[in-house]
Amino acid sequence: LGPRYGKYMKQIAALVATFDQQRIAEIESSEKLMLEVAGEQLEVTREDFEITSEDMPGWLVASEGKLTVALDITVTDELRREGVARELINRIQNLRKDSGLEVTDKIAVEVEALDELSESLAEFGDYVTQQVLAVEIKVVAEPAGEFATTTDLDEKPLRIALSRR
Repeated sequence: LGPRYGKYMKQIAALVATFDQQRIAEIESSEKLMLEVAGEQLEVTREDFEITSEDMPGWLVASEGKLTVALDITVTDELRREGVARELINRIQNLRKDSGLEVTDKIAVEVEALDELSESLAEFGDYVTQQVLAVEIKVVAEPAGEFATTTDLDEKPLRIALSRR
């Protein structure tokens, strides 16, 4: 654009900076486009522009045609604690299965004391208890029970023990 519209470059740049997604799509799909700058009609083509997109930090954005979707991928502390609770449910259910217990068997659960696990159980303990059909879940220094295993939870070793009730 410089050689053709050098004296208007600042105004063109300011105008282009205000373009919304619809106007950008118009440029992408057109052979040429007319811009009004300083009272004059200037013809520009798709080749005059370099169109790129960047994700905003904490967001994933995808566009296709007239549709744009933005997804907030920020993991809040509450989401992290909920994820830990869901992972614990998975580990307890795997131990239940590996121990030959039925899905309907009531159990008592002891888990090793880890800071983030304790935080998660403080908020989601009732949910975990209901999901695994436990009569109780205890956080202890050294879990003991009929069935025990050491597994990982959020890439940290975790000892879990179950007892039939």
